[in-house]
Amino acid sequence: MQQGKGVERRTVLKAAGASLAVTGLGATATACGGGSGSGDGTVTIRYAWWGAEDRAQRINKTIDLFEKKFPKIKVKTDFQPYPDFWKKFNTQASGGNPPDVFQNAIGFLRKYDAKNVLLDLKEQVKAGNLRMEGFRAGLDTFGEIDGKLLGVPVGSNSMALVIDKPVYARAGITPEMGWTWDDFDEAMARVRDRTGRAGDSGMYGVMYLYDLYLRQNGKAFFTEDGLGFTEADLTQWWTKAEKGVRSGLFADPKKVAQIKPKSALSAELAGSEFTWDNFTVRYTSEGKSEYGLAPIPTTDGKRTGQYLGSLMLSASRRTQHPVEVATFIDFMVHDPEVATIMGYDRGVPATTAQYEAYRPTDPVNKAIAAYEESLVKAGVLEPITPHPNGADICEAAFLRIGEELGLGKRSVSDAVEQFFNESKTALSS
Repeated sequence: MQQGKGVERRTVLKAAGASLAVTGLGATATACGGGSGSGDGTVTIRYAWWGAEDRAQRINKTIDLFEKKFPKIKVKTDFQPYPDFWKKFNTQASGGNPPDVFQNAIGFLRKYDAKNVLLDLKEQVKAGNLRMEGFRAGLDTFGEIDGKLLGVPVGSNSMALVIDKPVYARAGITPEMGWTWDDFDEAMARVRDRTGRAGDSGMYGVMYLYDLYLRQNGKAFFTEDGLGFTEADLTQWWTKAEKGVRSGLFADPKKVAQIKPKSALSAELAGSEFTWDNFTVRYTSEGKSEYGLAPIPTTDGKRTGQYLGSLMLSASRRTQHPVEVATFIDFMVHDPEVATIMGYDRGVPATTAQYEAYRPTDPVNKAIAAYEESLVKAGVLEPITPHPNGADICEAAFLRIGEELGLGKRSVSDAVEQFFNESKTALSS
């Protein structure tokens, strides 16, 4: 009953807000990007995201559900693979015609806020069109930058070590919360020596793993203004990674490149791989083994440096229909039926209502939920490091240069110098 009253109130506010939007924007509608309206009061908003066909099928089902519950709002969709999405989005944003609502990530918030692309959704929260209550583990503030609400989380994930469980069993390894990097190095050697497989797929370009390592040591990959580590720090990290390849602890980067897009773990080149916990589904579909989630190694046996990351929904500052966009976002992050459709495709549902609505029965997704619950219970989660404008370019450079280092195309010193040169340019632009 309470939920029904909330929906009724938002519907009234939506209607009032829509009228105000028409009055206030009528004189400039032809100059603004965003959706369109029709004579019967129906409006169309544009929604874009990145992902594969499976995600598109799930999202389209949620949109069908939304349009049934809100028949005066139609949603026009568009999706692309990750790199293509941002190429198209940049073109649209530069032309003043970005989609009304779109999938976003933490590394892009300051960048597009600086370009005046993102809508501050706090006004819609104040108006009652968007609820920011009921989010799990502090995710309600994940999309806040400089006092503005620029993104609303749709799911959560955290870094983990995905392991081939039979391989780890043969090597006699049982990772536990609080194990150290020394323990991890020893485990990699045992996997190599007892199974004939590299211990890990390699750590060259995993920026978010390096961020956790830095956070464990009182630093961070990013500060609000730039990089939070030195060239000496990165030299140490990449030197260790290079030695790991030479000693067979990490997989041969050339072989890893050859089997892409398949992962080194599912291709049986390595016994484990650092990635986001919700990516475990990928290994199950690609590989023949049984995969599990192990804790992040620590420096001091306590601090992992972890946080809950999230995909988000953001809105265009140029949208002609901010109320309808807010209504759409509210529906996508709170409606229980959406959770039953999406599952863990975009991570563990961000709100308690959706988290409780979808309780996975398959072993993989049950393990993901249990892993995140273990992080909350252990009290290791911390606030995410701020990402400055240009963070997305730094991330891409870290991945690319790390791969070049692994393939022997660069020395450690050259790779470090190149990364800092590119980052300096990106962060100063």
